Amino acid sequence: MAQLKLEQIKAFLAVVRAGGINRAADMMNLTQPAVTSRIKSLESTLGTQLFERTGAGVRLTKQGDLLVGYAEQFQQLSQLVEENVMSAEGVEGHLRLGVSETIAQSWLPEFVSEFHRTYPKVKIEISVDISTVLRENLLKREIDLAILLGPVSEYTVENVGLPEVELAWYSAVPADSSTAEPVDFGSTPVISYAKNTRPFRELKAELFERVGPQVSLFPSSSLSACFRLVEVGLGVAALPRSIGRRYVSEGRIREFNPGWCPGPLRFSASFLGEPKSHLIEMAAGLALQTSERAI
Repeated sequence: MAQLKLEQIKAFLAVVRAGGINRAADMMNLTQPAVTSRIKSLESTLGTQLFERTGAGVRLTKQGDLLVGYAEQFQQLSQLVEENVMSAEGVEGHLRLGVSETIAQSWLPEFVSEFHRTYPKVKIEISVDISTVLRENLLKREIDLAILLGPVSEYTVENVGLPEVELAWYSAVPADSSTAEPVDFGSTPVISYAKNTRPFRELKAELFERVGPQVSLFPSSSLSACFRLVEVGLGVAALPRSIGRRYVSEGRIREFNPGWCPGPLRFSASFLGEPKSHLIEMAAGLALQTSERAI
């Protein structure tokens, strides 16, 4: 009798969780034919049909429904072996990582370098986007680990809190730094994070309370563009100090203190609790360690 293979079980559970072959293929970073082949191979090994093909996708048969519980136990056992027996150097796989631009411009390179040293056979696919998109992609299982403005308030999601990211006010360097004028928020444009983000909403509320509705807010989805706009004198901005200090040291912008500043940004390394993955949990822990060293 042919033996069950872990790759078949993983493909089966991916199709169950994704609700279809195509989405399962995206989850596993495989082609649709590859996933289909594994499912057919599993059905051949078991001598039974596991899915019924419908116009809307696939539906579990009675036998397929019975297999789910056993398959989950099979996968959990493989995770325990990976966690407690296998060396990190021997772990193979694929990690789909989604990060906000703030993280991408600060400690992401150090994280990737350390991850590759620990898991040299695991491939990393990185996407950079705003936190709302990352959250959506995580819940749709299109990424495995999201480092975003968090936490993600869903019972299915595990959140590892990361150190707060302090903000500071920045403006262009005046021609004569000895005569720098105080910033008038009523007449000076304020450059900010993208509209559909928490930092934008909080800054807008604070400015409206302190200055009034006449304040000019210019949102941008690109953090590097925000710094560049400040540098050329198109406005001021409250941006991460961990990134801004480099621009200040190069003499490209200056930090100023108007007597108040938006609260720090709170990030989390978030991942789905099921199915349990030792690799993803370790990656989240490594993100915490890397971010702590970067403070």
